[in-house]
Amino acid sequence: MINYIKGRLTYKGSDFIVVENNGIGYKIFVSKNILASLGYGEVQIYTYMNVSENDISLYGFSTSEELNLFFKLITVSGVGPKSAIGLLSTLSPSDIIFAIISEDVKALLAGQGIGKKTAQRIILELKDKISGDSAFANTSAASDIVSAASSAGEAGDAIEALTALGFTRSEATKAVSAVYTSGMTTEETLKASLKALSK
Repeated sequence: MINYIKGRLTYKGSDFIVVENNGIGYKIFVSKNILASLGYGEVQIYTYMNVSENDISLYGFSTSEELNLFFKLITVSGVGPKSAIGLLSTLSPSDIIFAIISEDVKALLAGQGIGKKTAQRIILELKDKISGDSAFANTSAASDIVSAASSAGEAGDAIEALTALGFTRSEATKAVSAVYTSGMTTEETLKASLKALSK
């Protein structure tokens, strides 16, 4: 209903902001990451209006891509707006995408109110949607992540080796997708990935 609100940020609470527009102060729930990044003054916040039996609330996002990811998260059974905002407070949108594509349940457990079964459901229901969504095509080199995560060759072997060394699957996938080029052996990919992870 309301795509975005442009106005003056007048107040920052523990989990919400107030944006004044034409004499009306809109209370908008936001992630901790957005809360920390916003300064007082003119802002533009993309919004989602949640209407339930006992409440009408606005949730805010800094970009339309982040809003799109939020939409996808709340389509998953067991993930409501508060859980989705909690996840976005703990992980950046690109980290959530990495975790979903690389099937990293552990990373998603960092979100407040996200249990193991819910994390597994998020991955199961959203992996194909995010991999095939053009809106995420340029988000943190998503196409490279998809190819690295699904690779059964040297890149895939390097990811498996890194997870065996104790790195999470999303950490391993990020590192491999950042260094791997066609023709590299598993050993070369592993060494380059470990070097990237140590920085």
